[in-house]
Amino acid sequence: MSLPSKSADPLHKQKPEDMDRDWGSKPGGGGAASAQNEAIDRRERLRRLALETIDLAKDPYFMRNHLGSYECKLCLTLHNNEGNYLAHTQGKRHQTNLAKRAAREAKDAPAQPQPHKRTVSLRKTVKIGRPGYRVTKQFDPDTKQRSLLFQIEYPEIEDLTKPRHRFMSSFEQRVQSFDKRYQYLLFAAEPYETIGFTVPSTEIDKSTPKFFSHWDPDSKMFTLQLYFKIANKPPPGPPTNGTSAPGAPPPPPPPPASQGGVAMPPPPPPPGPRPMPPGGNLPAPPPPPVGGGMPNFTPRPPMPPPPHGFQGQHM
Repeated sequence: MSLPSKSADPLHKQKPEDMDRDWGSKPGGGGAASAQNEAIDRRERLRRLALETIDLAKDPYFMRNHLGSYECKLCLTLHNNEGNYLAHTQGKRHQTNLAKRAAREAKDAPAQPQPHKRTVSLRKTVKIGRPGYRVTKQFDPDTKQRSLLFQIEYPEIEDLTKPRHRFMSSFEQRVQSFDKRYQYLLFAAEPYETIGFTVPSTEIDKSTPKFFSHWDPDSKMFTLQLYFKIANKPPPGPPTNGTSAPGAPPPPPPPPASQGGVAMPPPPPPPGPRPMPPGGNLPAPPPPPVGGGMPNFTPRPPMPPPPHGFQGQHM
């Protein structure tokens, strides 16, 4: 015996909400999305994500043509707006073309020789502390140079090992603040800790008799001596503004200029009354030259006085 179906029952009426939704969807869901609607929604989400994360100004394949639309120079596709182009960049076609182009460029690129990297294995030794040292300050009275003598003791140094030393700039170390007036002298030997001394940042005289280092394997003492060069101060030049240095004597007057081996006479005195000498009397005028005058010179006779009045007129 079969039961009558609801559709065959004339008394059964379909509800309005059953007519509005498709089969398989939940009430109030608006129906199940088709494959086309899902693709449209996915492209929209990818477009919004690309707009937030991708800068089109840095995209080498993005181009705007004269018609106002956008083109992809890699895939040779045409797009109406930026969002459509960004959705295309997230698609399979654009990503596949990017991978093919990268593989082609890697194949065509010449093989560059890889630099040989040396692997240096760091020794891990247990430090036993700092060595004993002695620093002596010296002064050479002949050359006026100052020097330092370092004596470092390494009684527990490793066999067949010699201590090493080096100079370090103030800007190279990270222990103290930078100071260009000083530099550092370091001594190292295993298994002792590295020690350093602060010395003036003056040029060191590294000539053979003055700069030397010596390692005595019997007494286990390392000796280093260094001399500092004397800074040569340039002599003070003449002042540029015409004034002499304080305490210096005034410069002598320049010699008078000469023409043809004959000394030029001194310049004439300035116009106006002559200044009185310290004694209060004017100096006597110089006598006329006798025998030392100009050659071939004949004095002229004195001129007669002019007549009083004009000719033919009696005063």
